[in-house]
Amino acid sequence: MGIVINQSIKNTIITYIGFGIGAINVIFLYTKFLSEAYFGLITFIFSTANILMPLMAFGVHNTIVKFYSSFKTRQSQNSFLSLMIIVPLVLIIPLGLITHFAYDYIGDWLSKENIIIKDYTWLIYISAVAFAYFEVFFAWSKVQLQSVFGNFMREVFHRIMITILLLVHYFQYLTVEQLINAIVAVYIVRVFIMQLYAFSLRKPTLRWTKTSSLSSILKYSALIIIAGSIANIILEIDKFMLGQFVTLNNVAYYGVAIYIATVIGVPARAMHQITHPLTAKLLNEKNKVGLNDLYKKSSLNLFIISGFIFLCIIININQLYQLIPNNYSEGFLVVLVIGLAKLFDNLLGNNNAILFNSDYYRMVLVFGIGLALLTVALNYVFIPKFGINGAAYASCITIFIYNITKLLFVYYKFQIQPFTVFTLKTMSLILICGVALFFFEFPFNPILNILLKTLLLTVIYGLSVYRFNLSQDITTILKRFIP
Repeated sequence: MGIVINQSIKNTIITYIGFGIGAINVIFLYTKFLSEAYFGLITFIFSTANILMPLMAFGVHNTIVKFYSSFKTRQSQNSFLSLMIIVPLVLIIPLGLITHFAYDYIGDWLSKENIIIKDYTWLIYISAVAFAYFEVFFAWSKVQLQSVFGNFMREVFHRIMITILLLVHYFQYLTVEQLINAIVAVYIVRVFIMQLYAFSLRKPTLRWTKTSSLSSILKYSALIIIAGSIANIILEIDKFMLGQFVTLNNVAYYGVAIYIATVIGVPARAMHQITHPLTAKLLNEKNKVGLNDLYKKSSLNLFIISGFIFLCIIININQLYQLIPNNYSEGFLVVLVIGLAKLFDNLLGNNNAILFNSDYYRMVLVFGIGLALLTVALNYVFIPKFGINGAAYASCITIFIYNITKLLFVYYKFQIQPFTVFTLKTMSLILICGVALFFFEFPFNPILNILLKTLLLTVIYGLSVYRFNLSQDITTILKRFIP
């Protein structure tokens, strides 16, 4: 776990810096500088682009990670990587033509509830392509076991640029329409920077040779498109469907609440950058002992870290909503419900990496299709009845069912599961801290209250983790700060 812990710590720090900047953007700047309708529009554009991203990428970002370590010669690796750059164009070009010739039809369908969306239909396509190729070049660097720079570009770069753009808009040097176009341009620039870095680690070759296992590679890519699309549908369809049923104002409220809850998933995003290629390597080497060890350690470490983040949010949520416009406080229940779902996500450790990189990746498709249909159905029923809370209920139910299904399948096929007695101890610690501190308030202003409660939680939670040695990896880190 040495390289995992090393790069995971760096990635976690980078990711939280990114999310901190993003929190300033989403919770304070967007809500102050833009109308709720335009904030909702921006949320809708990029959520829809994220749904399309796996399709645009043709599953290549997962294919690179799964198959790269199976090629042993430099020539075969070069041929494989070169092929992976070209493959996404198989869908990007036809989808671009379809968007061009059916623009009015697509625009009218997307904007049936909010007419403002129609003029920005092309930006959804362009953003999806930019997201797709960024993931391709990020995967290119990850298989070289270099994930830190890519993680910086994914989590920090665009958020800093968006902060600058929002300030420029505030001082009236950009109209809101120009602001939206400029944000898309930032994502395009990010792709080219990531490409330069990826190629600096491993230059592409222009020599084409026959790639072994080509049929298996393309079959995996084709299936993983659907699997990846399903995963993104489960994560993003709520915001898309809100835009189809309610006004964009509600999408803005929901977007803020979701962003707050998404912070809980940051440790998993950070650790995933390095555990994904390592899991693929262990599976290719048929190292079941190492796989089981990585599964348990990644689950426990993520649960402890994400549990702390979950508590920081939940015990301070009332004060946090006092700092932003009143209408946004409608997302309180969304934060709690989605927060629990994200905590469960972290509890599964590298479960996703095991499934996506094993011979059973097709089952992800089978599970996903049913759950994607369930997600759409639940949103269709719950959103008209409960509004943004209905979208949260639908997402939470789907995520819990999806995770339980994957957990049981991995156990059935590999006879490994991620839980230990320390999992139960950590769960008890989270529950006790949550109940004890949620109703406790200092008699000060919201910012000071948040700082003091977070400090109190840090001391109680950190000392408990250290005292009971819940995780050897985390205890080793804490020993640097606790005498």
